[in-house]
Amino acid sequence: MVTLEMIKDAKEVLKKVARSTPVISAPKIGENVSIKAENLQLTGSFKLRGAYYKISSLTPEEKAKGVIACSAGNHAQGVALSATKNGIKSTICIPAGAPLSKVEATRGYGGDVVLVPGVYDDAYAKAVELTEKNGYTFVHPFNDEKVIAGQGTIGLEILEQEPDVEAVFVPIGGGGLISGVACAIKSVKPECKVYGVQAAGAPSMFDSINKGEIIELANVSTIADGIAVKKPGDLTFEMCQKYVDGIVTVTEDEIATAILALMEMQKTVSEGAGATSVAAVMFDKVPEVKGKNIVCIVSGGNIDVSILSRVITKGLTKTGRITEVTTKVVDKPGQLIHLLQLVSDVGANIISIDHQREDKKSEINSCIVSMVLETRNIMHSEELCKTLQDNGYEIFES
Repeated sequence: MVTLEMIKDAKEVLKKVARSTPVISAPKIGENVSIKAENLQLTGSFKLRGAYYKISSLTPEEKAKGVIACSAGNHAQGVALSATKNGIKSTICIPAGAPLSKVEATRGYGGDVVLVPGVYDDAYAKAVELTEKNGYTFVHPFNDEKVIAGQGTIGLEILEQEPDVEAVFVPIGGGGLISGVACAIKSVKPECKVYGVQAAGAPSMFDSINKGEIIELANVSTIADGIAVKKPGDLTFEMCQKYVDGIVTVTEDEIATAILALMEMQKTVSEGAGATSVAAVMFDKVPEVKGKNIVCIVSGGNIDVSILSRVITKGLTKTGRITEVTTKVVDKPGQLIHLLQLVSDVGANIISIDHQREDKKSEINSCIVSMVLETRNIMHSEELCKTLQDNGYEIFES
């Protein structure tokens, strides 16, 4: 089992490579809330910590044979950089469909990339095959004592930087990060609460803890790809049972809203997985900690820029700053301009408008008008819809 002594040893080892990332006050996110900005870590994620500590602890014989990992994202980059800094070879098996930016980033850190047709499970099978064939050391992304101890150094840093902390929120995928952080915090300051956060579309640890046994999900689906894990590890499951005070889930819209809030209010970029901890606080998933000194670990910032605009749109919609309205107008001159005048009078701004004469919702003498509008917030959006309804316009569900 991972111990505080192991985590302290990892902290010493990591001094020469990992950044001590800042704890930054985030009052616009919530009262007495701060973020632990692991998105500012080397490689853009906390994964470097566990990977480096694991690799640095290998014997000379193991180092001579090299290491292997299976990942489509942050773990791949952490292992590649850690191996390069230790002067050893790393082989990274990556699903062939992974974003090119992540593949090239892994190569850039010195990893020998093996693209495997299929999905993560196919890449994992290839990694196991190569391990048996070449004698590599497999660096597991979460179910490994050394990896967990490396991640636990974040917990020690939080206690040093924010000694009055009363609750820490931690993203959970396989459970390596929260296992290390919770072990460190509970060993030093047992009264501090530690809460895990999973995406509602990938609640493997949430389900496992609630059922008292390890559960493997049939499938996972979430924009928080860094924590889209079907099955937690046996070691991490045991540590979560022992140290973690509770686990909650957040929706896709809540994650998107948190990413947007971090960009606008904190001027920092988070990936979906990293923003789950902030989403849990923003949407009061643990009401009993409201007003207490809270630290949210933003675990990484490697979001794929190709989906960032869609994430922002989701966040804007969730907070009422984009409103989609579909209604009906009589098909005769002057009717559309009357509708648009009402929109203008309320202070909404039109982003796009679609006018359809033939639609299953409309009568022969009517048209369907769909609008995407900029509004200030949810109250403003509701005011707009009420104004339209008060003036005889029927609002259709999207």
